[in-house]
Amino acid sequence: EKGRGCPVSRLENFLDEQNRLTAFPAKRRVKLQALCYLAQKFEPGKIYTEKQVNVLLNQWHTFEDPATLRRELYQHRFLGRQPSGAAYWLEPQQPTLEELQRKYG
Repeated sequence: EKGRGCPVSRLENFLDEQNRLTAFPAKRRVKLQALCYLAQKFEPGKIYTEKQVNVLLNQWHTFEDPATLRRELYQHRFLGRQPSGAAYWLEPQQPTLEELQRKYG
């Protein structure tokens, strides 16, 4: 399935023993892999409230910044949302890392 296979090899230094992100990578390539990794935690076809997105993200990172992660997932087209921010969902067509790297360099 397009975009679902995120290589986590570069994320090893950013994951704890429970596979939670311990920091948001600064390097763009690794940051995109982190976003791809987090996107895999969402169920396709499920609608989430902002609070539910935050709860899910908080299960998969330790640095307590779900707002940044939520915004980055939306900006990079992993998540869609209503303009009001009342509902979020996993985009059915996920961007691939190659597409994102071409777009963002």
